[in-house]
Amino acid sequence: MAGSKGMFIDTSTCTGCKACQVGCKEWNQLPMGEMAFTANSYDNTGALSAENWRHVKFIEQFSDDRSKQRWLFLSDSCKHCQDAGCMEVCPTNAIIRTEFDTVYIDHDVCIGCRYCISGCPFGVIGIDHITGTAQKCTLCYDRLQEGEQPACAQVCPTDCIQFGEVDELQAMADERMDQLKVNGEEEVSIYGKKDVLGGLNVFYLLLDKPEVYGLPSNPQLPSKKQGMGYFSSLLGFLGVGLVGLLSFRANRMKERAEEQHKDDR
Repeated sequence: MAGSKGMFIDTSTCTGCKACQVGCKEWNQLPMGEMAFTANSYDNTGALSAENWRHVKFIEQFSDDRSKQRWLFLSDSCKHCQDAGCMEVCPTNAIIRTEFDTVYIDHDVCIGCRYCISGCPFGVIGIDHITGTAQKCTLCYDRLQEGEQPACAQVCPTDCIQFGEVDELQAMADERMDQLKVNGEEEVSIYGKKDVLGGLNVFYLLLDKPEVYGLPSNPQLPSKKQGMGYFSSLLGFLGVGLVGLLSFRANRMKERAEEQHKDDR
């Protein structure tokens, strides 16, 4: 992943201020979309979508007796995976990898077939109801071309969103994880190393298990799921064939027994 651009999201320093969401919408001129009371803490956007390319998750944790509590925050977006499921299933090659090793949707080529939505294990992509094309974070591709960092990283007041070379960011993340472990954070981990879809260019330091943050612990590419589907179908076909063969054999034996009984008469 040498030369790859990406972001390291340190959830231990995120305060849930949503400046990244605002910066993303402002720079990319995204519509406000529907705002609703979700009853999920202070989360009023709910999930990533065609209008929300960045979404701050709020996770409230309480002990059984409610004597201890903490809030976890996650500034979420497209992961710009090395092994990108959306690219794998796109029938028009509208989803490409840029010179910065990021995943980008070419809206002039996109036909809005929605295959990329089912191909992404993170629920990142949405369809714009006006253009009919797939939409997601571009890692501010236009800004990268001008030598600038993404808008979300630019406006983050705590610098929990760090932009740069992925290899350098991973070294920074490992150092931060070691520091937190010394301070007693037993569940801290890095989500998005090479064991996750070949590595995520946008990866996270988590203070709890990935599932707590709504992240799959073992995301799979569509091709792997398809292979399992073929295998299951093959087993089903063989099973049906075996049942049919046994049924045919039983019927033949029954017919022979009836013929033998007639001959004995």
